[in-house]
Amino acid sequence: MRIRRPGLPVLAVLAVSLVAPAIASAQGTSVTDQLAAQATSINQLLVFFAAVLVLFMQAGFAMLEIGLSRMKNAGAVAGKIVINLAVSFLMFWAVGFALAFGNGNGFMGHKGWFLDVSDPLGTFTAIAGASDTPVHAQFFFQAVFVAVSLAIVFGAMLDRTKFMAYIVFGVVFAGLIYPIVAHWTWGGGWLAQDGFLDYAGSSIVHLQGALAALAGTIMLGPRIGKFFKGKAVPIPGHSIPLAVLGVIILWVGWMGFNPGSALNAVGVNFSDVAVNTNLAAAAGVLGATIAARALFKTLDVSQIANGAIAGLVAITAPCAFVDPWAAVVIGLVAGLLVPPVVLLVDRLGIDDPIGCLPVHGLAGVWGTLALGLFATAERTVDAGLGKSAGLFMGGGASQLWVQFYGVAVTVAFTLSASFILFYIIKKTVGLRITEEEEIAGQDISEHGMFGYPERFIDVPGAEPAALPGSGAIAGLTPQPAVSTSTTEVTS
Repeated sequence: MRIRRPGLPVLAVLAVSLVAPAIASAQGTSVTDQLAAQATSINQLLVFFAAVLVLFMQAGFAMLEIGLSRMKNAGAVAGKIVINLAVSFLMFWAVGFALAFGNGNGFMGHKGWFLDVSDPLGTFTAIAGASDTPVHAQFFFQAVFVAVSLAIVFGAMLDRTKFMAYIVFGVVFAGLIYPIVAHWTWGGGWLAQDGFLDYAGSSIVHLQGALAALAGTIMLGPRIGKFFKGKAVPIPGHSIPLAVLGVIILWVGWMGFNPGSALNAVGVNFSDVAVNTNLAAAAGVLGATIAARALFKTLDVSQIANGAIAGLVAITAPCAFVDPWAAVVIGLVAGLLVPPVVLLVDRLGIDDPIGCLPVHGLAGVWGTLALGLFATAERTVDAGLGKSAGLFMGGGASQLWVQFYGVAVTVAFTLSASFILFYIIKKTVGLRITEEEEIAGQDISEHGMFGYPERFIDVPGAEPAALPGSGAIAGLTPQPAVSTSTTEVTS
């Protein structure tokens, strides 16, 4: 192996490191202050790059949802992803961050509107005291979490929801509903004071999104042709490769989601969290594969891929508090639950095109409760949270009880608030597109353009008709693709 000599940048960094103490001393700055400043910079880099990874998860949601939606709605799904991201940032900046992390009472914050950081410790005590990372960096990190939760909401509402309904719901969800629940735990609210733990958001991010999705899809009703004589009819997505690409992007993004929630890099073993996260995802794939084979007598790729997400969702709450073997158990159970719950959702007459209810909902509940089963006292002490061992780790049922009623109040608040909001939207701007628009597809009926133009209209030069062996050369006219779905009215 060829050994390369250190380049000039590396030598420059070494030189600066050697002379920095002398310079600091000459300028009246202590070595301790210099090291503290360096630690802050390193911590800020962790939070920033973790936030970028979580932001990139929106690309994963786009690919997953486009792949599992109908071809005629692909462009509409892409547009929905972009507008939801914009709404999340603006509303969380204006009011959501203050409600979630501003100083206030046990229910919600009421300081720091429009990201006022003139007095960080006096305004955002919960996060300013947890990390020396600047509040702006922490806002960026938390804002992309909101965008993830909102993306989950609309995954179950694909192919039939008005674009304006997305915007209106997103404004209230990102600006009010999500921040209030986040404040209860991450903002130092009443659940945090009771000892409820959710390291990176199994309940705060994923369960909330799934609960709002449940309310929305019930208010919407199923897609045309989804149910026939009381039985669910499969409506397959148009691109499994795109869906799997989305899952892989989400998996990568989770490396910011969970490890980044340490909010500190110096003196913190966040790579341990990354190991647990990946083990749970892998076990989730295995669990979903086993369950899909047992239930469907085949290996459904969409179910297998969703098993990875279920494992990731489940480990998100306990990732810093459990040993690796427990992470495997948590992910495996989450994956095993996906296929049977997909069937259950269908039998209840609920149309969930991408499986968000079992993957983000039930897996979120399971992961939050699993913390109360498998958390170790050593890990909770290391996290500065005191001894909060789980039931199976010698800690009794106290932590499990706190986790249980934390989940219960999250379900009660988010589900009821979402039902009320969707009802108001339905009665005002409207929630669902017309039957004619749904049959035509939202790409053309709402956006006036196709996600796949060549599939629906004549595009000059789109088809290589003059190539040897093509239908045009043989004097044949290429025929449109025939859908294998009995419910597909048009592509």
